[in-house]
Parts: sequence; C-alpha cells; structure tokens
Amino acid sequence: MQKTVVLNVVGLTPRLIGSHTPFLKQWSADAGMANVKPVLPAVTCSAQATYITGQAPDVHGVVANGWYFRDECEIKLWRQSNRLVQAPKIWEVAREQDPSFTCANMFWWFNMYSSADYAVTPRPQYLADGRKMPDCYSQPMELRDRLQKQLGTFPLFDFWGPRTTIRSSRWIADASMLVDGWHNPTLTLIYLPHLDYNIQRHGLNFDKIAPDLREIDEVCKDLILYYEKQGARVVVLSEYGITDVNRAVDINRVLRRHGYISVREERGTELPDVGTSAAFAMADHQLAHVYINDRSKIGEIRRILENTEGIEMVLDEEGKRRHHLNHERSGELVAVADKNSWFTYYYWLDDRRAPDFAHIVDIHKKPGYDPVEMFADPEISMLPLKVGLKLAKKKLGFRMLMDIIPTDASLVRGSHGRYPDDPADGPLLMTKNKELLPEPRIASTQVFDILLSHLGTNKKISRQAQP
Repeated sequence: MQKTVVLNVVGLTPRLIGSHTPFLKQWSADAGMANVKPVLPAVTCSAQATYITGQAPDVHGVVANGWYFRDECEIKLWRQSNRLVQAPKIWEVAREQDPSFTCANMFWWFNMYSSADYAVTPRPQYLADGRKMPDCYSQPMELRDRLQKQLGTFPLFDFWGPRTTIRSSRWIADASMLVDGWHNPTLTLIYLPHLDYNIQRHGLNFDKIAPDLREIDEVCKDLILYYEKQGARVVVLSEYGITDVNRAVDINRVLRRHGYISVREERGTELPDVGTSAAFAMADHQLAHVYINDRSKIGEIRRILENTEGIEMVLDEEGKRRHHLNHERSGELVAVADKNSWFTYYYWLDDRRAPDFAHIVDIHKKPGYDPVEMFADPEISMLPLKVGLKLAKKKLGFRMLMDIIPTDASLVRGSHGRYPDDPADGPLLMTKNKELLPEPRIASTQVFDILLSHLGTNKKISRQAQP
C-alpha cells in the first residue's frame, strides 16, 4: 500500500488559509481542495469517528463528545476506549486487504484499547492525594516512555485549559515523526488541536488569532516536508470550522426553571441528580442532547425549547433519523443552536451554589462541555501570585484546588457544532492527489473512502446519504 499521512488541523477552514498561513497557502495552490459537509454534531469525537469508519453517528454511535450512560445514570464525556466506536475502523479494513499494513494513531480520540498498531493519547496520572500529573498513554506501552525520554513529558496543561499553547501540537508533531522513523507505519493519523483554542476565545478576530495561524502553519510545514521526503501522500483535513458567537444558551437552567431538573445539596453547593430528573441536557458546543426520563413530558419540553432564544431547531425522532442521530445514545430530543449561539452546561440558578468543579479544569466531572475552561477568571486579583502559591503547595505534596476558572459564558466568542452557513467556514480536505477527490464538496462519510484511495485500495463501504 501507499504510505499516507493525515494531518487533522482542528478548526482549519478555507477562510483561514491566507497571508497568516504562508506555507499552507503555497502548498494548497498545487493541491485539490474539497469542502467537507460536517456531520451533526460537528464536534471532535463525532467527526473523527465518522472519518475513520465512513459511517454516521446512527451507525458508529458517537453522537457527541459524550452522552448519558443510561445504565449508570451518569453523563460522561471524553471517554477513551476505542470499543465505544461501533463500526469497523479504516486500519481494520486496510489490514484485511494487506496484512503488512500498519497504522499509527497519534492523538485522534478513542485511542485506547484500539486495534491500531501504534497509538498515543493524553492520559493524566490521577494520584491518590487528588493531584493530576501530565502524562500520556501508548500502545505498545513502552512507546510512551521512549517518546517522553526524547521529548519530555507530554505538555498536558498546554493541551487544554487557560495556558494552552502551540507546545502540545508541536509535541504531537515531533512524536509522530519519531514514530514514523522507528516503525514506518503505512497510515499515520495526526491530531493538531492548536487552532481550537484562541478561535473559541476570540472568534474570527484575525488581529488576535494571527499568531496562532502562523504557529500551526509552521508545524504543518515541518510535518508535510518531512513526510513528503518519505514518499508519503499527505492529506490535510479538519473536523469543523469555528464561527463567531455572542449568545450563551443556558439550556439546563431553562429546564430547571420549569421543574424538570433535580439537584442534591452538598457542602452548600448543588450537584445535578440526572437519574431522578425528569429531563436534562448534555450540552456540547452548539448541540445539546436532551434526555427525558419522563417520556410523557417530551411534547411540552419540545415546545419550551422551540421557544427558547438561541435555539434554531429541535430534533424529534423523525428529525434525528433525517440527521443520522437516531441512536440509543442520543437524547429523546436534540437541540441545535442558531449561528450566533452555543449551549452551556450550567444548571445552578445562583452562582454561590455552583459546584467546586465549575471553577476548575475538569473535563470529566462536568455534565457537558465547558469552553470557559480556557479562561482564567479576570476578576481574580493578583492571579499570577495566586497560581504560583497553589503550584508551590502542589510541589510540596499538599492538596489544592486550582479554582481560577470563571463562570462567565459571555467570554466565549467562537463555537461550532451546527452546519456552517458558508462552506468557507466549514471543514476541508486538501491533497496533491487531486484525482482522488470525487467532487469539490463531499460528505463527512466520504472521507473514509478518499483515505482508502490514498492508500491504494478502492474498497468502498455502503452508507446512507447525509442530509
């Protein structure tokens, strides 16, 4: 098979390729570009699962970055087991045709316990005293130690949170090239998240995001020049585009004010009790799965949501079928925000009753996605001193809570998840093998076949057409 590498440049859109990305602008001039119609929701886990299986969420089951685990009565986001993806993966299909085929999955999600030959993914150490230490997980296990010996510990706190920088994407890029030199995989999937950060913070404000565009352009340059020298076919791909927003929709507060959400009090704070709630929402960017334990309430809840400012449409069973979200993991209803809005997970009505996890970076405890985790609270005086003292306590082995995250959703200026109004703000696929692009606009499910074509196989899978 033909050696192929896929650079998943998160948030890259046709609109962003220009003077601030000189290498990608030059490289794309000789490449073919296709606009990708994103899957709904256009979020990391759903998009990646679609790309690697060629199926939509109604088949592969990844209906968002997380969902309500009905048998456990818990909302869980950012799970990592590859067994949650309920369809054959591209490396499994390719290996059936060529037993010598190998795949390196570098930080694409659902990357633990995978059938890929080489895998690296973020995996902090959660110590018994409450501390979280940067680390990663790999298959084979010794790959983690070999990479961190060469590159240093994976910079987890540069990967997500208030101090995100290019260091995380640079580490992933360098690790990918090392793995290629050591193992020469046939297919390498590389995740480069850097643009996800400041475009969510600032929206499409080029005065503020220009440095980020230049930084990721340099990383792409190094990777593309390296892999082209190895004779690889290079595909530049993205999952979604981020557009400007100016309204946060507190969907769970809407449900709570109507009496559908129950909470329990602990130490003066409120925690959601989703198992006893009549209804609640798992908010994920511009889409929210609304789980309704009391099915008699579906009609009235739909009417409430349809009359909520910032919600563009509410999908019932027919709507979910039409948009390929009719999977048991989906909510009874699915709310989609309008182009100016996004959904918070906030469910408390008084900030004094907010849970302690609201003010820290904790992607697993929160019952929904929280982009406000990328901000340090601007209301905290002498913030560097406060952070320094907390880090000193951590180094001394004391427990501490890095409670510097605000609960001001108005800080967020960019979001994604819905279908973009303009293809220039949507995901893209670029390749110098122009003959392998079937048309200038493709469905997310077609990416799978295009990648197989780059590998030199014409294997096709059957699928339903996207709406």
